[in-house]
Amino acid sequence: MTRVERLVVDTYAWIELFTGGPRATLVKSLLVDAEELYTPDIVLAELARKYMREDIDAKIVRERLKAVERLSTVVMIDVETAVLVGRAYRRLLDNAKRLGLKAKPSLADAIILAAAWRLKAKVLTGDMHFKNLEETIWIGE
Repeated sequence: MTRVERLVVDTYAWIELFTGGPRATLVKSLLVDAEELYTPDIVLAELARKYMREDIDAKIVRERLKAVERLSTVVMIDVETAVLVGRAYRRLLDNAKRLGLKAKPSLADAIILAAAWRLKAKVLTGDMHFKNLEETIWIGE
């Protein structure tokens, strides 16, 4: 696989890494090989929500979120990114239709894609809404 200069790491990839899922080794390798790692701030909220719904202890949740901060640059939504979100959502929605997905992409998905555009980065994910997009490094099944 070609070395990627910039990676935007989405929720799927962080969960895979933290839970030691089937793609954890691949995720770790891609994170180590990338020159710059970014995580949109909304990913922190998604991670916290997922772990709290699973009744994971708040201390562990905090540790994982701090690990994300240590390993990547957390990027906030700025005006330019927000302006791109509508276009990103449309792109993901069109892709979902092409793939025959019933679920629509989330606002978080659109923010993640818009952030990748702004940062001129690839999105590391296994989220089906991103499958086959040129901006995606696919780690899903």
